[in-house]
Amino acid sequence: MRVTFLGTSGAVPTTRRNTSALLVNRDGDRLLFDCGEGTQRQMMRFETGFAVDHLFVSHLHGDHVLGIPGLVQTFDFNDREAPLAIHAPHGTRGHLEDLVSAVGTTPSFPVRITQNGPGDVVLSREEYEVRAVDVDHRTRALGYALAEDDRKGRFDREKAEEELGIPPGPKYSKLHRGEAVEHDGRTVEPEEVVGPPRPGRTLVYTGDTRPTEAVVDAAEDADLLVHDATFASDWADRARATGHATAREAADVADRAGAKRLALVHISTRYAADASPIEEEAQDAFDGDAFVPEDGDEFEVPFPDADGE
Repeated sequence: MRVTFLGTSGAVPTTRRNTSALLVNRDGDRLLFDCGEGTQRQMMRFETGFAVDHLFVSHLHGDHVLGIPGLVQTFDFNDREAPLAIHAPHGTRGHLEDLVSAVGTTPSFPVRITQNGPGDVVLSREEYEVRAVDVDHRTRALGYALAEDDRKGRFDREKAEEELGIPPGPKYSKLHRGEAVEHDGRTVEPEEVVGPPRPGRTLVYTGDTRPTEAVVDAAEDADLLVHDATFASDWADRARATGHATAREAADVADRAGAKRLALVHISTRYAADASPIEEEAQDAFDGDAFVPEDGDEFEVPFPDADGE
C-alpha cells in the first residue's frame, strides 16, 4: 500500500504545497482522497498515473474539490471509458454534479456519485473496504478508513516437510487455503502447519476536522493516520473557530487510538516557510512516528507484523 501526498496545504496553496489530495495505491487499486485545485498536475508531476476509479470527497470546501473539473476534463481528453465513482457526504450530490459539468459538457465516461453517512461501507472489495468516518468540521464532512481483511497465517514449511514428511507441491497450497489433505494414510489439518490469521493494514484519512472520538475509534491500531493539523497550539483558538485541529490535538487522537504513524496535513500558510513547529509539537505528544509530509512524498504502509517477516 503506497500513499502519495499530492497536496498538503491548508485552504490556500503555497509555492511548496498544493491544496488537499491524497492518492493511495492499494495493490494496483488507485484511490484518490479529495481533489483540490491542481490535483491533476500533481498526479502528472509525481507520476501516479490517472487510473483512478474512486474519488472520496471529505467535504465541499474549495480546497478539497476545485480540482474535480480539471481532472474530469483531463480524463475526457485521454479518451477515458471506464466509469468514475465519486463518494461524498449526504446532501452534496447536486454541487458535485455541477462541478463535474462545470465546463458545460457532459463527460464521455460514466460518473456515479454516491452519498454516504458515518459508518457506511463506501467501497467493498475482496480484500479490503473503505468506510465513512464521522468528523467535526463546519459543514457536512466525512473522513474515510481503509481497512484490509485479515491475511492467511504463516505456513510452517519446515514442519510440513521435516516433521510431517509432506513434500513441496499442491498440498502446501491446499493447506494454506484452509483445506485438509491426505498424506501417508492420515488427514493433515490446516491448523497443523498454518498459523493464526494475521491482521491487514489500516489507513485513516480525516480530511478537515476537530478531534473526535469517532476518529479515535476508526484509527484504533491504525498503521497510518492522516490527520488535519492546520495549526500549532499557539493558534488553538483559531483552530476551534474554523473547525480544524492543532498538531498536539492530532497527536492526542493518534496516541489514544494506538496508531503507529501520524501524517500531519492541511498545513496553514503561516508555516509556509517552516513547518517544523507542527512536526515538533506532534512528536512531543505522540509516542509513534509523527511527520509532516511534503508534496510528492511517498510512504509505503507496512503490515502490522512487518518486523516479524
